[in-house]
Amino acid sequence: MQSYLHKLRHSTEHVFNQALEELYPGKVKRAIGPVIDNGWYFDGRLDFEISPECFEKIEKKMKEIIDRDLPFVKVIVSPSEARRLFKDNEFKLELIDDLERNGEEISIYYTGDPNDQSTTFFDLCAGPHVERTSEIKYFKVLSIAGAYWRGDSKREMLTRIYGTTFETEQELKQFLYQRELAEKINHRKIGKELELFAIFPEIGQGLPVWLPNGYVIRRILEDYMLKLEKKYDYLHILTPHINNEILFETSGHLHFYKDSMYSPIEIDNQRYYLKPMNCPAAMMVYKMKIRSYKDLPYKLGELGTVYRYEQSGELQGLQRVRGFTQNDAHIFCTLEQVEQQFLEVLEMLTKFYQDLGFTNYKYRLSLSDFEKNPDKYVGEKETWYRIENVIRNVLSKNNIQYYEAKGEAAFYGPKLDVQAVNVFGKEDTISTIQIDFNLPHRFGLEYVDKDGTRKVPVVIHRALVGSFERFFAFLIEFYEGSFPVWLSPIQVAVLPISTIKHLDFATEVTNRLKQKEIRVELFKEEETLNYRIRMCENKKIPYIVIIGEQEIQTKILSVRLRNRKTVKYKIEDLENEIFLYTNKQNI
Repeated sequence: MQSYLHKLRHSTEHVFNQALEELYPGKVKRAIGPVIDNGWYFDGRLDFEISPECFEKIEKKMKEIIDRDLPFVKVIVSPSEARRLFKDNEFKLELIDDLERNGEEISIYYTGDPNDQSTTFFDLCAGPHVERTSEIKYFKVLSIAGAYWRGDSKREMLTRIYGTTFETEQELKQFLYQRELAEKINHRKIGKELELFAIFPEIGQGLPVWLPNGYVIRRILEDYMLKLEKKYDYLHILTPHINNEILFETSGHLHFYKDSMYSPIEIDNQRYYLKPMNCPAAMMVYKMKIRSYKDLPYKLGELGTVYRYEQSGELQGLQRVRGFTQNDAHIFCTLEQVEQQFLEVLEMLTKFYQDLGFTNYKYRLSLSDFEKNPDKYVGEKETWYRIENVIRNVLSKNNIQYYEAKGEAAFYGPKLDVQAVNVFGKEDTISTIQIDFNLPHRFGLEYVDKDGTRKVPVVIHRALVGSFERFFAFLIEFYEGSFPVWLSPIQVAVLPISTIKHLDFATEVTNRLKQKEIRVELFKEEETLNYRIRMCENKKIPYIVIIGEQEIQTKILSVRLRNRKTVKYKIEDLENEIFLYTNKQNI
C-alpha cells in the first residue's frame, strides 16, 4: 500500500499535467509521470519553449485547479476504450498495448466529473491518488531536463520537468533549503571553480579529464592506498585496458553484462573488449601456477581503469561516468580465513575514513533470500548462510552499526557496502566488500590443502575507494572544496605586498617551502593585494602568507588562515605544522 505522501505527490503530478494543458492547449503530449525519491516528474513532448521562468505561471495555474476542490476518480476501461481516449497520443497507445499484452487492468483517473469530459482532465494511470485536489497544499516545480522515451537512447528525447510535494510547509522549506545547499556544494560546480576536472565533448561524454589540481589529490590518495595495502601484505598488479573475448566468456560477463560493455574491437581475427571489471584478469594471475594453502591468503591489489557503457541521460559529473579507475583488490583465501580477512578489510576502511575525516556514510549488508529466489544464487545455501553469519559476527564484535538488505546480494555472494549519504539523505555506494562463490569455479581456481586435496578458494572483491571518480565527487561535496591540508592541491600561497620591494624575500620563502616538498605557489601578479587574497581564498588555499616590510625585517610570517584569522609563524613552525598535517596518516 502506497503512503499518503506518495499519493499526494502522484496527485500533484496530475494537477501539473492539467495546468500545462490549460495554459498551452494543443501543445502538450503527455508520456509518463511517476513518483520518485523526494518528488515526481513529468515526461512529454512540448511544442513550445519552456524555461524555469515559466514555473511561477504554471504553479499559479496549479493553485487555481487545486482550489476547485476536484475529486480524483478512477474508472476501469477496456483496451479499445483506452485507445479511443488517447487516439492522438502515441506514447499512451504504446503503454496501453503493453498493459493489454500483459493482461493488466487498464484504468483512467479523472480530475473532476468523469461524465463531463469536456471540462475534466483525465490520464492513463494505475493510481493511487488522494481524494480531492484541495488536499494538495505544499508543492514546487523545480527543474527541466531531457530524457529518452522509456530510457532508450535510440528513441525520442522528451522534456522532463521535476517537481516535489510535501505534507507540511516546514518539510517543503527544509527540502528547498537542502536543495539550495546541494547546488552550492555540487561537485560539478566546485570542480569547475577549482579546476579539478573537466569533461570535453571532443574527448567524450562520461570520460572525465583530471586537471592538475584534481590530479594532485588523486595521486595523494593513490599513494596513500598503495602504502596502506602494502602494510597489509598486498601485492600489486596492472592489467591491460582491453582483454580477449575468451576471458569474458569464461567470467560470464559476455552473458550477464554485455549490455554494459562496449562493442568489440577486431584485432588479428580475434575479438577484444574494453574491460568492464578488473576481476577476470586477477583470476588469471592467481591461476598461473599451483597454489598451496601456505600461499593463502593471496592478496592482489590494482589501480585498474575500467569502461562501462552508461546511457547519456544517466551521466552525472564524476558520480556516473563511462571510464573510471577502481582501487580494486582480490583476496584469495580459504573458507576458514574469510572472517579474519573481512575483519582486516574493515580495519583498513575504518583507518582510511578516519584519516579523511569522512563521516557521512552507512554500512549496508546485502544478503540472500533463498526463500523467495532459490534459483538466483550460485553455491550451496549452507555456505551462504555460514558466510553471512561470519560477516554479521565481524560487524557485531566491532560494534559497527549496519542495516540488512535481504535479497539484495549479488547472485555470486553477499556483500557489505559503504553508502555515502548526501544532503538529501540519499545513499550511493562508494566502497564495497564482496564475497564471490562464482568466479573461482568459472576459472577453475584451486589450492592444495594440508591433506594434499585440491580445494576451491573463496574470493573477496574489495574496493576501499571504489572508483576514484565517484569517491572524489563525494569528497568535493563533503569538504565543500576546502580540502584538508594534506590533500589541498596548493597548501601555501605566498603574496608579496609589493611585487617590486618584497618579491625577493617572497621568492626565498617560496623556494624554501618547495624544498620541504610543500605545495606552494607564489602569486606575484600586478593586481592589488586584496584582489590576490580574494583569489587565493576562492581557491580555498589553507595558508596565505603575506610578505611585507615587517616580515622581511623580523623573518616572522603573517599567515591568513581559511577562517580569515591572521596568525604569526616562524617559517620553520609553518613547515612543521604542514608536515604534521601532511604526515598524520601514519601508515
